[in-house]
Amino acid sequence: MRDTRAIPQKQPAAPQKRKRSRWTRDDTELSILALPTTVWYVLFCYLPMFGLVLAFKNYKISAGKSFVYSLFHSDWAGLENFSFFLKSNQFSMILRNTLLYNIVFIILGIVLPGALAIMINNIYSKRKSKTYQTMIFLPHFMSWVVVSYFVYAFLSPERGLMNSILQWMGKDPVRWYSEAKYWPYILVFMQVWKTLGYNMVVYLASITGIDTSLYEARCWMAPPRCNRPGTLHCLR
Repeated sequence: MRDTRAIPQKQPAAPQKRKRSRWTRDDTELSILALPTTVWYVLFCYLPMFGLVLAFKNYKISAGKSFVYSLFHSDWAGLENFSFFLKSNQFSMILRNTLLYNIVFIILGIVLPGALAIMINNIYSKRKSKTYQTMIFLPHFMSWVVVSYFVYAFLSPERGLMNSILQWMGKDPVRWYSEAKYWPYILVFMQVWKTLGYNMVVYLASITGIDTSLYEARCWMAPPRCNRPGTLHCLR
């Protein structure tokens, strides 16, 4: 008789995983690509953190020595500098100014860029839209030193644009940098002018990423109030 028992079949051998070498050409290319960013972070983000030790030192200048030498040879103060700062009469004023400035920066950093992004999104001409975006975004690439020089060109006591206009109108020039009452406006203007372009681009990217069918549905619900997709009524 013929044996009808099932003959066990051999299972196919599992494919062996190819061992990955420790370092490949792709790793080299990615490392070279990340090298400039790594160097930038080390030089401008991590290396300056060494200066934090100054807060815990009773820093004294050593005659004829460098800053680093004087720093290392100064006595440790522990938390005495922080205690002195917290007990000083200026602490409440500094804390108040810091909170108020940041509140103003946050409010203006949301309202102005959002409104500007909506206005630029409503421009029909792409050329004009790109031109306005570039002009507004340009201060973001400038350092604070360059921005301060731009503001100084407007507010210089001798040859500033603002004082030139005031003199042309028959008024006396104003020493903007010498009077404390003008500094809050100067600081707010510099912060808003430098960060407006970047925040505007972020909001504009979010607006352009919205599906146009949502605009159309909103416009069908309120056609008299919404004549064009992308207006304020359509974004509600």
